[in-house]
Amino acid sequence: MRDRRPPQKLRDRAKPAADNGGKRVTLPRALSKLGFCSRTQAERLIAEGRVLVDGRKITDTSAWVDIATAKISVDGTAIAAEDKIYLMLNKPRGLVTTRHDPEGRPTVYDCLKDFDVPHLSPVGRLDKASEGLLLFTNDTKFAQTLLDPITHVAKTYHVQVNRIMDAELLAEMTYGVRHDGELLKATSARLLRNGDRNSWIEVELDEGRNRQIRRMLEALDTECLRLVRVAIGGLELGELPKGAVRALTETELRDLKRRTGMEKTRRD
Repeated sequence: MRDRRPPQKLRDRAKPAADNGGKRVTLPRALSKLGFCSRTQAERLIAEGRVLVDGRKITDTSAWVDIATAKISVDGTAIAAEDKIYLMLNKPRGLVTTRHDPEGRPTVYDCLKDFDVPHLSPVGRLDKASEGLLLFTNDTKFAQTLLDPITHVAKTYHVQVNRIMDAELLAEMTYGVRHDGELLKATSARLLRNGDRNSWIEVELDEGRNRQIRRMLEALDTECLRLVRVAIGGLELGELPKGAVRALTETELRDLKRRTGMEKTRRD
């Protein structure tokens, strides 16, 4: 009778039946969760043979480890969990939200030169022409939860447009407009003030689709002149100067975690 058991090699590489409450993860994920680097960077380090687990060189990027007990090192340096850092930046217009730009453009990391924390990542993005509140952290779980559409954490923007906005146009933004076949909606849209030829409006979103506000306005034959994110959940940009960075207070962080349902992280 033919042996139907899978080959030994395949059995060894199979995903474990349980992840031990999130502590058993792939090695690239472990390096990311520990705040050492991104998963993509981790995969490269592993493939280059620069990562040891419990003294053994691991070159298999699909290898699983217990993050609570494994002794992981990179280039001979032991990797331990970093202290969690949570920062807010008032992003100036003209900066791209990336660490390294192949075109050599200035990036948001130019504003973080005084913070000696090598593994901070932005929570979401603001495009080059957009301004305002941008969060940075090395807490990957917090970042992923805050960005998850399921949590519906509101993001508020003040937007200058090249026309006088009336109630009908604002209502269309909340009813939904189609752009490139995609239905886009704002949670709310209201007039802040009118000028002679333009308006400032406040738009709230609870999802993060690419260039959503600009695309909605384009569908309404309206040009976005300026776009400033002024709040995420209950966290407001306030009077933070352009290009300045500060740490979130314990109260601000606790409120954001409450809004995302991360109740158990209050003990972090």
